[in-house]
Amino acid sequence: MSLAPQLAERLKRNGDGLIAAVVVDHATSDVLMMAWMNDEALERTLTTRRGTYWSRSRQEIWVKGETSGHVQHVREVRIDCDGDTVLLRVDQTGPACHTGSHTCFDTDDRLLLADESESAR
Repeated sequence: MSLAPQLAERLKRNGDGLIAAVVVDHATSDVLMMAWMNDEALERTLTTRRGTYWSRSRQEIWVKGETSGHVQHVREVRIDCDGDTVLLRVDQTGPACHTGSHTCFDTDDRLLLADESESAR
């Protein structure tokens, strides 16, 4: 498996050969998680429609939900204008975060700055 040459040429990878992948819930537009992809992970995602990423800690490909059952069916993949980030819109089964949360951004201890109009309510 390899990426189509015209896509591979558009990608701007970091020093480790990776691009950022931002994952959004297709139905709600909630940002679920951010992960990294190498060319193989992106190709597998495009081919299988399952969220597939590169684990920097384990140095291997991983398919979201392979062990937890919390799979991602990929509905859409877009590349950003700079070619260094992809956006995946997915149907998420179960929590997206490895902590068991719906998203990796949804608890109060992760909130660094709030909208001032929200805090005035």
